Amino acid sequence: MEKKHNCQQCPLRRRYDRSPKSLLGRFWRWHINFCPGWKAYFLSLSEEERHVLRKQYAFHKPQIRN
Repeated sequence: MEKKHNCQQCPLRRRYDRSPKSLLGRFWRWHINFCPGWKAYFLSLSEEERHVLRKQYAFHKPQIRN
């Protein structure tokens, strides 16, 4: 059974999208650096979608190694 990730509907992510400099927005951005759920969600996306998120959130983790 495939596990669904709720990251796309995350209230904190929406808060960041509306106001990146808010306390909750900054908390969400810090949180994604080590959140296992975000990492799994991120890695489940296509390369193009990951590129968009890396740019949108200045997110450089995790790196995919061959």
